[in-house]
Amino acid sequence: MTRILAPILLVVLLFPSLALGGEVTMDDLVYRDGLFYKKFSLVPFSGNITGNTQGSFRKGKEHGPWVYFWSDGQLRSKGTYKDGKMDGPWVSYLDNGQLLYKGDYKNGKKDGPWVSYYDNGQLLYKGDYKNGKREGRWVFYNEYGTKRFFPFDIMDGGTGTY
Repeated sequence: MTRILAPILLVVLLFPSLALGGEVTMDDLVYRDGLFYKKFSLVPFSGNITGNTQGSFRKGKEHGPWVYFWSDGQLRSKGTYKDGKMDGPWVSYLDNGQLLYKGDYKNGKKDGPWVSYYDNGQLLYKGDYKNGKREGRWVFYNEYGTKRFFPFDIMDGGTGTY
């Protein structure tokens, strides 16, 4: 009996990832019928994933804080999911670390103030979303930080907003 237990104990102590099933990455999952499953499984996946994409699943749907990284380890984006839908503040970065955008989601749709930036750090636009649609006045800028004016600016008095 000890001859059998000794090798098993050795494997568990030296290679816990083999004994416990290992870390799970997005590459280990498949998307089917609106849910994520571990490959070769019929049960929706619940648990954490690691690697360039890190987060948690509950019953096959993203749930809780999530973080995405570029292949070089630089932060790509982060935010929160609730029952498979983006919910709460999200930020996204370019591969050089420059902020690309930040804003809020509610039930999977953009909701609240949003800002986006050019790759040189200048503000591209700012405005509000309501239930996934633009609302109120939006202001756009060129890559040098000057307000942009569009042909339809005549409708709003040439303010550079709409």
